[in-house]
Amino acid sequence: MNAQIVVPSVKSHLRAMIRIAILASGSGTNAQKLMERFAAHPAAEIALVACDRSGAGVVQLAWDMGVPVFLFDGGALRGGLLQRELENARIDLVVLAGFLRLLPEDLVRAWPDRILNIHPSLLPKYGGQGMYGERVHRAVLAAGEKESGITIHLVNERYDEGRVLFQAKCPVLAGDDAVALAERIHHLEHANYPRVVEEFALGLNTG
Repeated sequence: MNAQIVVPSVKSHLRAMIRIAILASGSGTNAQKLMERFAAHPAAEIALVACDRSGAGVVQLAWDMGVPVFLFDGGALRGGLLQRELENARIDLVVLAGFLRLLPEDLVRAWPDRILNIHPSLLPKYGGQGMYGERVHRAVLAAGEKESGITIHLVNERYDEGRVLFQAKCPVLAGDDAVALAERIHHLEHANYPRVVEEFALGLNTG
């Protein structure tokens, strides 16, 4: 069963074209789906991809699609350089897509209820620090769960504890290993994350 997507009210005046930044650390499959979704969108755009790993696949994907890239390290994140880059790019909405670092409190407060993340389980189960990718799927299988899924949620100062906006489920099948379950979860992510982000972004100007 899918939860209703509720977009919080945003007090600040936003431009007609919503500017979105993607934060990513890895291969960028979810980021690619997001960039494709907004490539010719009349009301929202991916204005920046920020990545903390110079060799990550998402960097080349962004370059190929003509999206500006900002590379940074953990020091830049903690020191506020990433926040200043997002502010200079006039970002309205921040979307995490395979980003593995915890965001500093100052950055979270700078975009209150305007940072989204996707997690490959049905939170609050199998979330928290160190729970990402195949680690989550192995934990789900070890526990003998009959279903898993995805959670799209707002980001706060703690891992995977922000308010849930949307969940979608899939079965855990007999004989599944982490790779098979991951493929099913990726299908849910790719099918739902761009749509949920779009609904959320378009709701910012009407909140």
